[in-house]
Amino acid sequence: MPARRPAPARPAPSEPDPEPEPVPAGAALALVPPPAPRRCYVPVTRGPHGQSPRLCRTPHGTRTAVAFTTVGALHAALGRAQAWTVLSPAALRALVVPLGVTTLTLDPRLVLAPGTAHRAGGAA
Repeated sequence: MPARRPAPARPAPSEPDPEPEPVPAGAALALVPPPAPRRCYVPVTRGPHGQSPRLCRTPHGTRTAVAFTTVGALHAALGRAQAWTVLSPAALRALVVPLGVTTLTLDPRLVLAPGTAHRAGGAA
């Protein structure tokens, strides 16, 4: 007959469970950044010397490079006629930093055409 293993020791019922260390709310979420995409679908403008990344402005007026994680997201924001190319986030940053652009916006939901004014509460 095989020998029985002893049962694992259980804490006595009178012993309280050790309390975990207090962690501020949301701290665990802040420690794990979302994974960066390996490639982005970048809208481009075509000119006489080739393509260049399309730059936009944030609601605060800061210039930003724009990229999308899927072609579908790019089409939803800019339309199917928008020309695009595939770049890594690092390559896109390397192209726009010399232009003074330090912000990269991923998957913006709405991109207005150049010269389009938006007024709250009524038509332009």
